[in-house]
Amino acid sequence: MSGGTPAGSSRYVRQRLSQGYGSSGDDLEDDACSRFVSQSHSIPRTRTWTEILENFLWIASAIFIVYYGDRHHNLIFLLWHDDRIRRLPLYIGMFGVGLNVLFFIHTSMLALGVRKSYEKWEISGTAALPYITGLGILSFLLFCCALWPIWSLLTLPLVFTLFMACMVILPYLVLRRFKLQTDLFRTD
Repeated sequence: MSGGTPAGSSRYVRQRLSQGYGSSGDDLEDDACSRFVSQSHSIPRTRTWTEILENFLWIASAIFIVYYGDRHHNLIFLLWHDDRIRRLPLYIGMFGVGLNVLFFIHTSMLALGVRKSYEKWEISGTAALPYITGLGILSFLLFCCALWPIWSLLTLPLVFTLFMACMVILPYLVLRRFKLQTDLFRTD
């Protein structure tokens, strides 16, 4: 045991893994906290042509479903006026989707004020995620139950296709772009 540091227990030793600390013997900070944060992080990731094609197919399928409906009327007209639809499961399913949307808006507004990424997970309410997932599955099943008299077995892929189209469109509907942290001095 030379140097006064406990060699047997590594919980007391703070290891530095950068090359600057491995090459020199002094224990200076690497001034990462005082560096200016560049604005070059705003470059979006480019999408491959298969991702673009998949997104296009989901959106085109959803437009086809909404436009053609049951071949006599479009889906919007059917939801408002068709007597074959079971109204109670439809309304409860819509209420569940509305609760999910409100939860996501609430957690995203909470996450906007938080600066560190690990705090976003603590604040966002990860304990409620199983309930939100269960509510989403219940809403899916209620929509299937409500629309079953019109499309029967085709109701399952129809509702799933509409869900996937919403998931593809949702990232493009961001109301406000997230700002990057431009603090000169970081203290994390």
